[in-house]
Amino acid sequence: MAGARSYLFVPANRPERFSKALASGADAVIVDMEDAVAPAAKVQARDVLHDWLQAQGALPNVWVRINAADTEWYADDVRCFGPANIAGLVLPKTERSDDVDALRPHMTATQRVLPLVETAMGMTQMRTIASAAGVERLAFGSIDLQVDLGVQCDEAESELTHLRLEMTIASRLARIAAPLDGVTTRIDDAPFLAAAVARARRLGFGAKLCIHPRQVAVVNQGFLPSAAELEWARAVMAAVANADGGAIALDGRMIDKPVIMQAQAFLHQAGE
Repeated sequence: MAGARSYLFVPANRPERFSKALASGADAVIVDMEDAVAPAAKVQARDVLHDWLQAQGALPNVWVRINAADTEWYADDVRCFGPANIAGLVLPKTERSDDVDALRPHMTATQRVLPLVETAMGMTQMRTIASAAGVERLAFGSIDLQVDLGVQCDEAESELTHLRLEMTIASRLARIAAPLDGVTTRIDDAPFLAAAVARARRLGFGAKLCIHPRQVAVVNQGFLPSAAELEWARAVMAAVANADGGAIALDGRMIDKPVIMQAQAFLHQAGE
């Protein structure tokens, strides 16, 4: 799932939506036991989701967001979904690598962890969290983080730019997949969502959380190279092929190894 671009949330207490989420075109589906389910409904939601998972085969693109470690539902969530035949667990309010380590003994060997970093403490511990065994990629809990920090962001969330860059650096140092950006709450504003995806991609993110199926196509497209980027990448590789070992230039600019690597990355992302 490291190449996934879109992760779609679906409430754990709405089983009639599970199949629709799987058919939405999202690269991954996160069945949410945390924010999407009221406290009084969590036990029933857990039972419903457990029964549904038991009736399915392997679900390599399904994750479960369990409740946070400091809640009364956490232990039962872990016991219930740790052995499930799914991609892994999404851990909210991850604040240290020990939080990830505590999950691993209860999970299958193939399951992975998506730590949601959404508190000040979690931000300070990102590098150790990213390096914990079993971490697939880091996820940026931008909305909860704003609340925890007391930050009031503009629409572009420019106040969080340096924190997003820190997450990209932490992911790179740990050699895990590019991080997963937080949700955009506007579900009917495709241009706004596209701009949010473009910002995330510029900052080194590789995927985004979605809260509605209508967001999936925009997110999937936004993390692919644009037509202009692909045209440039093809031109770069053509210049390399015709260079005969000499210096390489394109449109008056020298082409060196980092430029070639970027062109190759664009073509790889596009399946070329």
